[in-house]
Amino acid sequence: MNFYKDNPSLSFYLHHCDMEQVANTRERNYAEAGKHPEAPGDAQAAIGQYEAVMSLLGEIAGDVIAPNAAAVDAEGPKLEGGRIRYAAGTRRNLDALVQSGLYGMTLDRKYNGLNFPRVAAVMAAEIIARADVGFATIWGLQDCADTIQQFASEQIKDKYLPRIYRGATCSMDLTEPDAGSDLQSVRLKASYDEASKCWRLNGVKRFITNGDADLHLVLARSEEGTNDGRGLSYFLFDRADGGMTVRRIENKMGIKGSPTAELQFTNAPCQLIGERRLGLIKYVMSLMNGARLGVGAQSIGLCEAACREAVAYAASREQFGKTIDNFVAVQDLLTAMRARTDGARSLMYETARYVDLSSTSKQASRTADILTPLVKLNASEFANRNAYDCIQVHGGSGFMKEYACERLYRDARILSIYEGTSQLQVVAAMKGLVSGAYLKLIEEYDAKVGMPAENGEVNLQCCLSMLRDATAAYKSLYIMATVDGTSTLLFEHNARNLIESLSYIIMGYLLLLDAQRDSSFAASCNYWARHSLAKVAYSSAMVNNI
Repeated sequence: MNFYKDNPSLSFYLHHCDMEQVANTRERNYAEAGKHPEAPGDAQAAIGQYEAVMSLLGEIAGDVIAPNAAAVDAEGPKLEGGRIRYAAGTRRNLDALVQSGLYGMTLDRKYNGLNFPRVAAVMAAEIIARADVGFATIWGLQDCADTIQQFASEQIKDKYLPRIYRGATCSMDLTEPDAGSDLQSVRLKASYDEASKCWRLNGVKRFITNGDADLHLVLARSEEGTNDGRGLSYFLFDRADGGMTVRRIENKMGIKGSPTAELQFTNAPCQLIGERRLGLIKYVMSLMNGARLGVGAQSIGLCEAACREAVAYAASREQFGKTIDNFVAVQDLLTAMRARTDGARSLMYETARYVDLSSTSKQASRTADILTPLVKLNASEFANRNAYDCIQVHGGSGFMKEYACERLYRDARILSIYEGTSQLQVVAAMKGLVSGAYLKLIEEYDAKVGMPAENGEVNLQCCLSMLRDATAAYKSLYIMATVDGTSTLLFEHNARNLIESLSYIIMGYLLLLDAQRDSSFAASCNYWARHSLAKVAYSSAMVNNI
């Protein structure tokens, strides 16, 4: 199987009308930086290269990673003498990807990377997550290389980035026993050792994904007497230098193949990334935005896997003389699962395009910032719902470990928790909510749509009308809040409903634009147009009851 070639939506987004601008921007930035190794030459050649790599990755995901997933889930990693040993299938996955030259795809060609844009990186993450979400967490942590490439010294980059291309694994060590979401409370200490001319780490990190990785980005308190984020700096720790022991591996509900560890640092030598005091304020925030988009990609990969499992089972399971996909109740579940997947995917690739264009456009950067929490919130919640509905389609069989949906259900649960819970994504989205930035973006989408033509069984003009009605209803709530001074009650006490309302409208518009180019998105567009109306109506009722 090839998990790229069997999914036409991926090719659609790789050849999206805005991808030429993305590819040109990536190559132009590379040329202007004075980097000379061979480049594809033009946008179309670059996009062709992206497609070739995605096809190779899709083959590995379908033929290697997916067949290993069940055994990796059952075996899991082991702790031996303070070190972690991956499950055998995880090691085979890593070997296949490294031997194919697929690590470090966003790195500069100077470091043997492919200089790929964020769109291609999140597509790779989606493809691998469809095969195994647990392994996707290990794969996704190579994004640490982007932080090193962007902020570290030339000496550090020259030494460590080629290692990541060769398969060195990474982790970002942020969380501590008393510092989860509140990273300002990090206590792990970094002190400068004058004798050895290096920094040293002392303390404990907890819930560290891929905790025994080769290279660690560690958030630590470098400034004596501080208690907030201004006293934190960011460090690169090389496991080969010693000074770190794995105290235990957490026994988790899901993503069992991905080792989550508690780490003890004891005079561990490390190197400063960037400037002191900017660890949380600048570097971790940058990394976290990328990580949240990565979790969105993992979530969509799981959404796709759950969809396919449900569709296949419904087409084969007979009850009352016919397969269950002939029953309306089951058809409704399958339609909702596909719409969630299509909606989250349209939002994710739109966000990734803005991330890629943000290097040359402040407006693109601002738009990427407000869309990222929407991707993380909606995609992760949809993954949980799709996994739930996949089991429901399977009925009693879905509760048994013989079927993949049981593993998908367990794996999905972490997606709305790590890299910022759904509640924190709502908080992050509040800026765009209160400022009216989401409304302005919706107006831009509306202007792009024009008057859609008829599209098969789905009336796209009717979809546009519903989306405009939903937008107008939301706008009346927004005006009431800002003019009447009730913003605290409206925005804070009803924030989740309002942000989900805006998300549904935005996904509806994005799918409407996509459906004008490809009719396969029309049904999902119709789903979100109808649900955006219902969600705004519910939000209005909630506001009136405050």
